[in-house]
Amino acid sequence: MFSTLRFFEGFCLAGIILTLYALRIELCPPGKRFMITMVASFVAMAGQFLMPGLAALCRDWQVLQALIICPFLLMLLYWSIFPESLRWLMATQQFESAKRLILHFTQKNCVSPESDIKGVMPELEKELSRRPKKVCIVKVVGTRNLWKNIVVLCVNSLTGYGIHHCFARSMMGHEVKVPLLENFYADYYTTASIALVSCLAMCLVVRFLGRRGGLLLFMILTALASLLQLGLLNLIGKYSQHPDSGMSDSVKDKFSIAFSIVGMFASHAVGSLSVFFCAEITPTVIRCGGLGLVLASAGFGMLTAPIIELHNQKGYFLHHIIFACCTLICIICILLLPESRDQNLPENISNGEHYTRQPLLPHKKGEQPLLLTNAELKDYSGLHDAAAAGDTLPEGATANGMKAM
Repeated sequence: MFSTLRFFEGFCLAGIILTLYALRIELCPPGKRFMITMVASFVAMAGQFLMPGLAALCRDWQVLQALIICPFLLMLLYWSIFPESLRWLMATQQFESAKRLILHFTQKNCVSPESDIKGVMPELEKELSRRPKKVCIVKVVGTRNLWKNIVVLCVNSLTGYGIHHCFARSMMGHEVKVPLLENFYADYYTTASIALVSCLAMCLVVRFLGRRGGLLLFMILTALASLLQLGLLNLIGKYSQHPDSGMSDSVKDKFSIAFSIVGMFASHAVGSLSVFFCAEITPTVIRCGGLGLVLASAGFGMLTAPIIELHNQKGYFLHHIIFACCTLICIICILLLPESRDQNLPENISNGEHYTRQPLLPHKKGEQPLLLTNAELKDYSGLHDAAAAGDTLPEGATANGMKAM
């Protein structure tokens, strides 16, 4: 009964996390989305840091369980207090509910409906007769670019969360005999501290490199830490067997801990950025479905850890090699992703299809890009009519609009 109830508790928590994540993304303007997501991550980490102290005070697990569940009782008021996402209502053509929500907002903000400068309400009135149109995540299969982006982010999420356990086991496993890490609280706070530092680094890296550049950088760090741990440590182990080498097992252990810390730091950032990236590039009509796929991939990556434990650590080395190879594949695939920084959220599937790949580095001054964006395309529809009428083009002009050299 306890295992069954724990299963349903985790099942419901996954839905809560997914819904809150999507709502945060949809409520925030483009420039504040990442900042608000990081604030939510820091709040979650504060709870993670407080949990061991709370467990030490409660002593009994039944009391601890009741204390943890008590804040969720406040979420019963969520339905009546917190409004539905207006963005989602408009994207799924639920205009009647959207109209009621807009009127509720104007009432609460003491704004007169007559001050509607952009004419939103009259346009909304014309569309009230249209039926709601909800879209299933299966529709992504028929797209050209969107499904590739979601699959790439799913693989990134699976790899980031899966290889995280490999690094954690290398640092805290039985083969590394470090007195500091033999204590449960030391292990717990070490992992939480690495996650905290990773989130702080994400704030700086994403600000300067963007979503795709930050994800690429952290994935490269994960791959380097993994490959060095697999290759260099084996080489050090061979040399340490020679009496004249001057290397001992303690040197190998120190290198293992150093690479594990870097790997845990980078892999945590990879997993978190993959989830956030998916929330930004997935259209509003299927955002929860896309987020669910990426979070499910993350859960499957974390599921590989207890599977290895059940087999008494057999196959652990192969497990690490497979994820290390996945990091190399992910580095190539990340280059295919679009950049979503300071971009409006796509509302429908056609908007999501227009999120195409841009170069990592900006164009040099005076350099013509190979592919023009929709805003840069010119209208050449009149060229055929002009040619048919016998008109000549201006001197020095060519058919593509560029001046002849």
